[in-house]
Amino acid sequence: MESFRFSMPTQIIFGKDTERQTGAETAKIGKRVLFHYGSGSIRKSGLYDRVVESLKSAGVEYVELGGVQPNPRLSLVQEGIRLCREQKLDAVLAVGGGSVIDSAKAIAVGVPYTGDVWDFYTGKAVPSQIIPVGVVLTIPAAGSEASKSSVISREEGNFKLALDIDLIKPAFAIMNPELTYTLPPYQTACGAADIMAHIMERYFTNVKNVELTDRLCEATLKTVIRNVPIVLRDPANYDARAEIMWAGTVAHNDLLSTGRVGDWASHMLEHEISALYDVAHGAGLAVVFPAWMKYTYKHDVQRFVQFAVRVWGVEENFADPEETALEGIRRLEQFLSGIGLPVRMEELPVPTDRLEEMAERAVAKGSIGSFLPLAKSEAASIYKLAVKA
Repeated sequence: MESFRFSMPTQIIFGKDTERQTGAETAKIGKRVLFHYGSGSIRKSGLYDRVVESLKSAGVEYVELGGVQPNPRLSLVQEGIRLCREQKLDAVLAVGGGSVIDSAKAIAVGVPYTGDVWDFYTGKAVPSQIIPVGVVLTIPAAGSEASKSSVISREEGNFKLALDIDLIKPAFAIMNPELTYTLPPYQTACGAADIMAHIMERYFTNVKNVELTDRLCEATLKTVIRNVPIVLRDPANYDARAEIMWAGTVAHNDLLSTGRVGDWASHMLEHEISALYDVAHGAGLAVVFPAWMKYTYKHDVQRFVQFAVRVWGVEENFADPEETALEGIRRLEQFLSGIGLPVRMEELPVPTDRLEEMAERAVAKGSIGSFLPLAKSEAASIYKLAVKA
């Protein structure tokens, strides 16, 4: 196990009707806030009205900025920064899923900065200040409600880059599983793939003697695997929704990272797919991750055997460990396909004539991944594995 520091500054307020506490929690971080949200589904569900009522009751003034899209855009982040400065807003309230929260984090870190906020995403600068961010979560998937990550897409050049720094962890996250009842099945499934990918990025590590976090990763994966089919059959099953929502937070708040070094190559590979073709991140991960596994499993067959046996219940073939490992990958693909997700490029659908270009973009800053570092040729091979059966 590696040495580590772990901090969980985000206060979690979890349970039924907790969105009615939005105003009281927001008042602790700001008196004039940017109310940031997505396409308007929060209006249809009535959540918008409940949040507004709560803010007004707490004496919190707000300026609205909606319109966040999946794969949140830099242009809207820049508009949010402008609004915060002009209106002298002192916090950002994100009401939505990972895209809204990532956009809110980018706005919050950009407000005190005199340069271009994109500098933080390219690595040209490191943020040292932020205005506080609060969250009302509506989609369990990205885990952004308690993570140190924000991923933003720049329209010019179709680039999608991440900022990872503890500074941007939200001050609070309000999480009511009831708010996820109306999620379409495909969005629920994409969220599940995103959660599972966050866990698997951490699970496949070269660090030895990480038994506790191995078991935590496996338990969180099995919780998602068990409960997603339940909510697809019964969307208003509170208990199953609650399990998935909490799993999404635990998957990406870095608890599962303690003492180990994650990989993250699959995320880097997927970012090129969603940057160029604007596909749902979870759907892209459902295609990329099994392909990455097929390419890398021989690097540590026993870890893949452990994954197959402990997570998927595969009976271990002691005479042929590779067969056990491959069966675990097959069962992952079967699960993802079974909940309605693509597992091949053509199912996204994404054209396959730019695989070499995507590989070059993915490794533009150098090799990616730590489990088995990948250069351009390896990245291209994984993309090709994502095309064929």
